Amino acid sequence: MGTPITNPLRVGLRQERVVAPQCLVIFGASGDLTGRKLLPALFELFNQRRLPSEFAVLGCARRPWSDDEFRQRMADCLSEQIKEEPIAWEKFSSNLFYESVDLSQPNKLIKLKERLDSIDRLQATHSNRTFYLSVSPKFYGSGCRALSNAGLLNDPRRSRVVIEKPFGRDFVSAQALNELVQSCGQESQIFRIDHYLGKETVQNILVMRFANSIFEPIWNRNFISSVQITAAETVGVEERAGYYESSGAIRDMVQNHLTQMLALTAMEPPGHFDPEAIRNEKAKVLQAARLADEIEPWNCCIRGQYEKGGTKSSPLVGYRDEPGVHPNSTTETYVAMKLFIDNWRWQGVPFYVRTGKRLAKRVSEVVLTFREAPVHLFDAAGGSPTSNQLVLRIQPNEGAEFRFDVKSPGSGMRSRPVEMEFSYDQSFGEPSDEGYVRLLADAMLGDPTLFTRSDEVEAAWRLYTPLLELIEDSPWQLPIHLYESRTWGPAAADSLLAQDELIWRRP
Repeated sequence: MGTPITNPLRVGLRQERVVAPQCLVIFGASGDLTGRKLLPALFELFNQRRLPSEFAVLGCARRPWSDDEFRQRMADCLSEQIKEEPIAWEKFSSNLFYESVDLSQPNKLIKLKERLDSIDRLQATHSNRTFYLSVSPKFYGSGCRALSNAGLLNDPRRSRVVIEKPFGRDFVSAQALNELVQSCGQESQIFRIDHYLGKETVQNILVMRFANSIFEPIWNRNFISSVQITAAETVGVEERAGYYESSGAIRDMVQNHLTQMLALTAMEPPGHFDPEAIRNEKAKVLQAARLADEIEPWNCCIRGQYEKGGTKSSPLVGYRDEPGVHPNSTTETYVAMKLFIDNWRWQGVPFYVRTGKRLAKRVSEVVLTFREAPVHLFDAAGGSPTSNQLVLRIQPNEGAEFRFDVKSPGSGMRSRPVEMEFSYDQSFGEPSDEGYVRLLADAMLGDPTLFTRSDEVEAAWRLYTPLLELIEDSPWQLPIHLYESRTWGPAAADSLLAQDELIWRRP
């Protein structure tokens, strides 16, 4: 394959592990995720010199494409990246192959095994294989079983499976899927992916907490009064209405992305930096988490749905007017809820999580609000004194900021809030990697640190089971509150924080 021509600034600060000889097999290679996320991430890894010369990508789908057709379609998807690195793409694309495969037909898997053996000989990948299930969730279980029956998961040291979200629809289905998947291979071979965990700032939560002695002593209920976790999007459902109608915001975002951010924010220090030690602590947090009112969960959750908005020149349709959405749909596109974690560190501290589509700004962040000073010695220039806040920005403009009071200019002793900011782009001279870059590399390296374990998945689903059951059995108790597109959601969501005399942060 040769060594790609790469700008040295792109790798100057990186001390990354190089993937072992490997064949990455992508099922669902004709789908949107492959061209939009997976292949761009692999091409970025190639340009960072983190892929070995003994490497191959085998795309698999039902369409009867040839190798050259697959390469051309991927080139169309990566046209902008290829303009910047045409020579690198020529070298990289020679390692792309394609095989028409239907996971529901066992004979196709026998043919796949023969093709993989051929690629092993051609590319010297030493039978190291990572199977990526970028397919409909209904094929996760049957896909793993088909791979197992074909003998492709027999060696736990050389084969692994990456499974996209959603992993189940509720606690019972997630538990059943775990049992099925684990019957096909060892838990160490199963990589349940959540692309939020690949973001630098999500991982930086661990570093900020456990590498800096100034934070850990105050990272508890004695100093922190509340935590807000937000994942706001400005887009609507776009082309995902078919999926979203059966999912909603709780299943699509809260159970996985927001819950993982909560676990990293609230977990105890692991004994050492080891994948299982970290995942043990995350699982403990999720097992200790609960809805603020489990008996009457409608008191701690607000559901919303966007309606039309925008401007005269750029009008936006409401969710019920989107193609593929039922005109009387009660699917939530916004959800806000209040949680507690019943352990020594966080007892009594409210955790507020919210997510929504067509909100005012695209932003994902964790906000820790510290308790106010016991005595207000100084008048505040802007009104009432403000609490110190630590904001961990996941996206966009990944970084962190700390808000504290200083003396306002002038002869009086009046305080005003200022912000001390850290930006990844400015500090390191380059943007942080897209989440799939890190996660694909880790999966091929066999590093499970940033992937969810079976007990984490089940604990997360168990946490939201009362809400999901209420929506299915008594939806009138959790009504849909409509909100105008490009606002911060329904006014009813403010009541969750008003009970604690708090307000949502609106960046």
